[in-house]
Amino acid sequence: MPEPSLPGGFVNAVVRVGDTVRRPASAPFVGELLKRLEAGGWSGAPRYLGVDDEGREVLGYLDGHVAWEPNQPAAVSSDESLVAVARLVREFHDLTAGTPLAGDHEAVCHNDLSPKNTVYQPYGGQLRPTAFIDWDLAAPGARIHDIAHVCWQYLGLGPSVTDVEQVARRMRLIADSYALAGRHSLVPTILWWQDRCWRGIEAQADAGDAAMARLREAGAVREVRAAFQWVSDHRGALERSLR
Repeated sequence: MPEPSLPGGFVNAVVRVGDTVRRPASAPFVGELLKRLEAGGWSGAPRYLGVDDEGREVLGYLDGHVAWEPNQPAAVSSDESLVAVARLVREFHDLTAGTPLAGDHEAVCHNDLSPKNTVYQPYGGQLRPTAFIDWDLAAPGARIHDIAHVCWQYLGLGPSVTDVEQVARRMRLIADSYALAGRHSLVPTILWWQDRCWRGIEAQADAGDAAMARLREAGAVREVRAAFQWVSDHRGALERSLR
């Protein structure tokens, strides 16, 4: 059976085989998480189907539009889609809270939420987010970690932002749609993510990780550090919107 490559993957090679996706195996935790989400009746993640004869992880294929290219339809970044993303995150957090998978933490976090890891499907004539993919970084954590990552990635926080007040309003929209408690920590958590991200790429690239070396060569460290500086510079406006 043909195995066409799926676009967008920078770190892992991912192919489609019929109605399944094959990719390098994740930690066993990921399979347990996906099975838990399926058992909870949640359709916002791929089904975990085991491991094939080549040792690859087998997941159910989710049909739809994955927003991995820089230029996207306006519906992908609309207020309505931001609301839907926040509510999807709330759903899987609530499904994992208080379970052995979350342990002593608030919930299980995806830890890499972005439009590139989101499947959009037509709803009422417009694309809307319906599922998240690439769960290999999932781990127990604090709910605010995922919401901070959502704000960073789905709002494109960084030097390309031209309207700070509009972005601040949309950050408040995400926090409200999730019903986030302790939102005074949201901007500091965005900065924590950005600092952690560029330092992690540097450290892993220096240690010989080929994928991280490619990311660094592609300018990822420079871009994330610029985003960190932008959030730092506009921290006051962003935090005022959350009061």
